[in-house]
Amino acid sequence: MTTENYWLVKSEPSAYSWQQLVKDKRTGWEGVRNFAARNNLRAMKVGDRVLFYHSNEGKEIVGIAKVVKAAYPDPSATEGDWSAVDLAPLEPLPNPVGLAQLKDDKRFASMALLARPRLSVSPVSAAEFSAIVKLAGTKARAARD
Repeated sequence: MTTENYWLVKSEPSAYSWQQLVKDKRTGWEGVRNFAARNNLRAMKVGDRVLFYHSNEGKEIVGIAKVVKAAYPDPSATEGDWSAVDLAPLEPLPNPVGLAQLKDDKRFASMALLARPRLSVSPVSAAEFSAIVKLAGTKARAARD
């Protein structure tokens, strides 16, 4: 039996949007320069589900991606021990889930997005993932492909 892991990645839409990920079909999630976020990248496994959050502009979860390549040395790093993973889009959320909506819902009180808002890659519990999927009005599969 494998344990399912869920994550959230943040990106400013003007830097790299959900729409760009859909167009690209796959991307290396690189350039992360925070130790906690790096450790989260290293914990990701192929098949893990990833909520894609538009930060600064929009401030909402807009899609679900999956990890298609586990952690490897970040090719954008010129020094230090940094990691990247590859992500591929699964589906957009029919109804994006906004930051204000998450803050108003007690089920997300301990969610890393709210507790550590500056962290660009954070874990999401199975219960949080399931609740977000329901709020978004999708029937996204939580299980690995």
